[in-house]
Amino acid sequence: MGDTSHGTIYGINGPVIKVRGNHAFQMLEMVLVGHDRLVGEVIRILKHETIVQVYENTTGLKTGEPVVSTGKPLTVKLGPGIIGNVFDGIERPLVKIAEDTGIYIKRGSVMNNLDTEKLWDVKMLVEPGDYLNQGEVFAEVKETESVNHKIMVPPGIKGEVIEAVGDGQYNIEKTIVKVRDEKRIHNLTLVQEWPVREPRPYYRRLPLDIPLITGQRVIDTLFPLAKGGTAAIPGGFGTGKTLTQHQLAKWADADIIVYVGCGERGNEITEVLEDFPELIDPRSGRPLMERTVLIGNTSNMPVAAREASIYTGITLAEYYRDMGYDVAIMADSTSRWAEALREISGRLEEMPAEEGFPAYLPSRLSEFYERAGRVENFNKTLGSVSIIGAVSPQGGDFSEPVTQNTKRFIRCFWALDKSLAYTRHYPAVNWTNSYSEYSDELSGWYNEIAHPEFMNKKAMLSRILQEEGKLLDIVKLIGSDILPDEQKLVLETARTIRQGFLQQNAYHEQDAYVPVQKQYLMMDSILRLYEKTTRLVSLGIPVSVIRKSGVFEELIRIKYNISNEDTGAFDELNMKLETRLDEIESDYKQN
Repeated sequence: MGDTSHGTIYGINGPVIKVRGNHAFQMLEMVLVGHDRLVGEVIRILKHETIVQVYENTTGLKTGEPVVSTGKPLTVKLGPGIIGNVFDGIERPLVKIAEDTGIYIKRGSVMNNLDTEKLWDVKMLVEPGDYLNQGEVFAEVKETESVNHKIMVPPGIKGEVIEAVGDGQYNIEKTIVKVRDEKRIHNLTLVQEWPVREPRPYYRRLPLDIPLITGQRVIDTLFPLAKGGTAAIPGGFGTGKTLTQHQLAKWADADIIVYVGCGERGNEITEVLEDFPELIDPRSGRPLMERTVLIGNTSNMPVAAREASIYTGITLAEYYRDMGYDVAIMADSTSRWAEALREISGRLEEMPAEEGFPAYLPSRLSEFYERAGRVENFNKTLGSVSIIGAVSPQGGDFSEPVTQNTKRFIRCFWALDKSLAYTRHYPAVNWTNSYSEYSDELSGWYNEIAHPEFMNKKAMLSRILQEEGKLLDIVKLIGSDILPDEQKLVLETARTIRQGFLQQNAYHEQDAYVPVQKQYLMMDSILRLYEKTTRLVSLGIPVSVIRKSGVFEELIRIKYNISNEDTGAFDELNMKLETRLDEIESDYKQN
């Protein structure tokens, strides 16, 4: 045991390995475990032993096998070839592994994270004599039809360009630029490495005052998410978490989508892998995979890699943010990730906290969510990372630790409701339990881009829905017949809002995505009708008479009947409804 970089296994407990020997391992260092050289990470260092968590299946591992230091933390490779690929939790390419080893990943499948043989068309942007700072773009590669990959100087490196190749085709390992600083010469290639647990640096943070437009009315109007913001989608089994994330991935105005399938069932991840390549990007008319990265770590894959998968995902997202892209990362689901933490914590014999989760669950959640943000990069571009995490509370109980701790670190909460999902109301976002803390910061954008009255109308819409919530408690006890007509009108208008505005059809050409301007006009028509009918009710006209005229049903149908481009049709509709209500008023006065 003369070599200080070696240790010997003396204890194995699932993915947790105890190592002894004359070693000099560092905390969070990546190590290779056993004769199969399984990938592991040092998670605890004691006087006489080191604890390692292994990111692969440890079946067949024996005591006495060596553990070898790599001298570096768990890192990912960042370069062309990420977009459109499918990785596991530690950035191993699953498609390539399947070609080499079959449908099951063999242990110790160490292969290049990115294709080292593929030649990329490189356009050079620098020449000898130029000075480069960290983060500056020195070359460009057309990664896909939708993504222009900018090759940047890795963080911490700056200096004068002393050599640069010309435009041409190169693989990711070829040195294309040499940079000299005071101490040494740095060889820059198309690829750089970065430790997954360390946030990538940026020049400065920016305020979160631009919304991430999703085209989903309940989100954009009532509970908006800012670019660079954080949101959680909690919901029990069957409430549509994954479908909602698919809709956001397809329609949100993000440039890049990173989808992390973390600990979900294998067939659910398979569905994602089959669906995403077939989805057409509404922006370009090309496959959505041309701006998507998938990280799949199913529930039957090694538990420790599940814990690493969301850090891998957020690191890839930050890398594209540094190029000036708006990135949305979907983590589905953070509950399964927290369960992985709990399992490893149990094997480490740590003192459990609430419901067996480790006491450091909140700090790990905050480490993840706090890597979101909208920033100015070192290359003067603006980029953002928006995090949308699905939470799967057991039995739909939002009081459990993962949901409660997630609420501490996110500012947008889209609570999915089982009863809404059962009545086929999608997205099943419950408007009484959900909230967004970004509304005030985004109000300037909405009032300027959509309409000066946007936020006022939104407040009126929310007020009617809240009023309905109070009235429904009374209706459950005594029925709706006893209510005065003013309150019946509130219930009827709220029904129109629910069915005509909040409910949205993901498979309908006009309704799958709705621009903000049309959302405002729909809201405006509903509230105009409410004002006018309130006046009629105050004159003594019963709600039942107004209902028979069909005005409410006509408003519910506008989401299908009026196209997203035809905004002028709303003026015609409003005049038509107003004329119909005027007729009811004159008939009533004559009688």
